[in-house]
Amino acid sequence: MASAGVSERNKRPAKPLLALTRLPVLLDEDRTASRAERLAAAPVAVSVQNVSKTFKLPHQRYSTLKERVLHPFRSRTYDELRAVQDVTLEIRQGEFFGIVGRNGSGKSTLLKCLAGIYEPDSGSIGIAGRLSPFIELGVGLNGELTARENALINAVLLGLTRTQAKERFDDIIAFAELEDFLDLKLKNYSSGMSVRLAFSVAIEVDADVLLVDEVLAVGDAAFQQKCFEQFARLKSEGKTIILVTHDMATVERFCDRAMLLERGEVVSIGEPHAIARAYNELNFGRLLHEAVDESRSGTHRVAEILEAWFESGGERIKALAQGERLGLAMRVRFHEAITDPIFAFTLRNDIGHTVFVTSSMLRELDTGTFEAGEEVTVRVGLEHRFAPSQYKLTPSVARAGGGADALDMREDLASVMLHATKATGGLLDPEHSFEVIRG
Repeated sequence: MASAGVSERNKRPAKPLLALTRLPVLLDEDRTASRAERLAAAPVAVSVQNVSKTFKLPHQRYSTLKERVLHPFRSRTYDELRAVQDVTLEIRQGEFFGIVGRNGSGKSTLLKCLAGIYEPDSGSIGIAGRLSPFIELGVGLNGELTARENALINAVLLGLTRTQAKERFDDIIAFAELEDFLDLKLKNYSSGMSVRLAFSVAIEVDADVLLVDEVLAVGDAAFQQKCFEQFARLKSEGKTIILVTHDMATVERFCDRAMLLERGEVVSIGEPHAIARAYNELNFGRLLHEAVDESRSGTHRVAEILEAWFESGGERIKALAQGERLGLAMRVRFHEAITDPIFAFTLRNDIGHTVFVTSSMLRELDTGTFEAGEEVTVRVGLEHRFAPSQYKLTPSVARAGGGADALDMREDLASVMLHATKATGGLLDPEHSFEVIRG
């Protein structure tokens, strides 16, 4: 009887522990579902119906009038570039919508059609409310004018009155951190300084719809973080934001939905993680309709990920308590000789949020030279403070360079349950101090 009593007491904590483990996940799921319901009921803010845009690329270009006069019968043939082909989509009021695709897929062309810079060859575009475009470095800025003059002129062009532009001028300059360069002509600015000024003006306009191109990549890390904070603010205020980017982490972090373009055509519109995965598959050379392992991307001919796992204290694990040492590992076999391959790990929780990413490139490690037939085990160790949840590990190996030439990537190859005695509802539970000072 005594042993039975002990056994019963040992079982009792299991149920509340499981409930605590699920709590932050359930809170996130509830918030996500609630937002999705609100957006589904919201009116359409941007409507694109069967929009197409084609450019003519002449075989012979004339740079001077003299050339045209001397060679009046030179060939005037041209090629056609179908930049956008029959795109149809609807974006709801308050939605954060991402547009992704490889270079030349038509993302920026579509955004310029939305902004009215390009006139579509066919189809229709409808936008409800005031539009604020932040599309291309230098567009709308005059290099011969100062930052002060450019800020005021662009604010007026985007819909503010002169009085409103002057009232918000200090906020524009403060956000751009250009107080010391107010009277310097823009032609003497760096590309990053110009981006900061243009973005600062765009977010100060009382716009209902904001168009943002991938030019944020020009800004430094600190300014990018400020931009992300503004995205979060605008999203909470119910603004409609359309973002073109190559950064899949940003898409998954902010977007409610996303669209993948390829050669001007819509490949897919859907949930951000699914679109990010489809984008990676296109980038890594895999055709989306190939009948292959759904969780795998890359060519596998040069390097092959054999397995991946979580570990602690040298042992493979399926569960671990919060605060203990967590290890990520993968085993890779090389089928051809290669130098300095890039190894990477991505960790996601069970609702698909990316919570940790690392790679040998980010750590600035030379990984060495491997011959055909060699195998290597790659390990990463960290003191984890992740919130209770189930986590899935995606290992990848890429050719040296920017990391875009993936040799193998196996999504959600291993999983682990990280548990704790309490749950805060946050993604992380870092060690921290807490003070209450009277007076």
